Amino acid sequence: MNNTYDVVIIGGGVVGSSIARELSKYKLRTCVLEKELDVCLETSGRNSGVLHAGFNNKVGSLMAKFCVEGNQNFDEVAKELDIPFKRTGKLVVGFTEEDKEKLIKMKEQGEANGVVGLEIINNEKIKKLSPFIEGNFALYSPSTGILNPFIYTIAMAENAVQNGVNYFLDNEVLEVRMDLNKDENIYEIKTNKGIYKSRWIINSAGLNSDKVGKMLGIEEYTIYPCRGEYFILDQKLGQFLNMPAYPVPNPKEGGLGIHLTPSIDGNVFIGPSSEYIDEKDDYSVTKNVMDLLIKDGGRIFPHIKKEHFIRNFSGIRPKLVGKDQGGYDDFKIELREDVPNVINLVGIESPGLTSAVPIAKYVVSLLSQKETLKENPHFNKYRKGIISFKDQPLEIKRKLIEEDENYGEVICRCETITKAEILAAINNPLGVETVTGIKYRTRAMMGRCQGGYCQTRITKLIKEEKDKKEEEILYSRKNSNMFVGKVRG
Repeated sequence: MNNTYDVVIIGGGVVGSSIARELSKYKLRTCVLEKELDVCLETSGRNSGVLHAGFNNKVGSLMAKFCVEGNQNFDEVAKELDIPFKRTGKLVVGFTEEDKEKLIKMKEQGEANGVVGLEIINNEKIKKLSPFIEGNFALYSPSTGILNPFIYTIAMAENAVQNGVNYFLDNEVLEVRMDLNKDENIYEIKTNKGIYKSRWIINSAGLNSDKVGKMLGIEEYTIYPCRGEYFILDQKLGQFLNMPAYPVPNPKEGGLGIHLTPSIDGNVFIGPSSEYIDEKDDYSVTKNVMDLLIKDGGRIFPHIKKEHFIRNFSGIRPKLVGKDQGGYDDFKIELREDVPNVINLVGIESPGLTSAVPIAKYVVSLLSQKETLKENPHFNKYRKGIISFKDQPLEIKRKLIEEDENYGEVICRCETITKAEILAAINNPLGVETVTGIKYRTRAMMGRCQGGYCQTRITKLIKEEKDKKEEEILYSRKNSNMFVGKVRG
């Protein structure tokens, strides 16, 4: 196999995959090195799934510029990539005069950033927009939306692969060095799986971007991991929350405050908390924070009961500011003269999901300053996702079953996911073979029973389709073996 490329992207999250897709518009040999077994296991998949408007970001910052641009153009992106998306609007609610002053400043900042339609509203208007949200007044943002961050990241990666980009999962970068035997700049990138060579490196390693940067000779950045914990509420509560509802944020904290967000699939998220931690892979959830989520979330949405809670999880923001300073730094996206043929991205935290496409376009514009880019005439911007059987009209369901009997067998009862959908996910373009890989592509195991009924059936299908032994089947990451030996079928 020829492991020599024009561009190697380190990191396959939503930003890295957006860059890969953007580069696939040109005649370049491009690959992505991702240390995990899938593209959405870290920051890109562990968030609220909100398309932000851009009023929380400092005027003149890259965060503000790219967030607003990403928001305004997202309808087109969602159509191209066939991802579920809805513009719900958003409320940032307040209770005190101090809160109101902060909301007015947020509105002014948003308008300076180019956000349209922002409005300070009273309690009466809050109740008209979202009857079950409490607050004396609020900043209303009509352009805010919700999406599935797993599907979005996966769709970006799949479309990049469709257009010729190679993805190498389970490839953690261990060392980067210059090949001194070459007349031109050629990097050798050593991973746990082999050696890759490239004229260009794009560092989009997220939580580990500082670590990769140091391998490249870039010493000045440190990532401070900031963990946010979430609760997931049952879909039956989704009918009471039609848009994200946020408190007035504390500017010293590392996030936007504990808020409530409806998911695109009908669940409700409470969170995230904000806690600086020492390890970049500590996705623990803690009782004290869970209690805090219930207390703070209940202030603006007092309809939460313990029976509504079905799961919790956490995500980690790759922040460039530590606990003592708090708040936000700006995105760092740089073409450096001191490190040839490297584009370095550091501190891509929220609103990174919203900003992914504009960031990718900016990265390619930097590359074009040094390279003559020739268009790929075969680039196809459209990607088709897995058909959601339960969302189809009755006549389409009948036709699907007639064409493929596997649509007639339901594997996940909670979410009504069919065998045909599971098989499509198992045979995905990225070659992901984990149990969560199927989960993130279909929503199987995301319902009330959290896989109690369907997980073993899905595992059996992975075993059969991929000709695996039981002990070879992984849940999510390396060493997350589902079984340690033979099990009864």
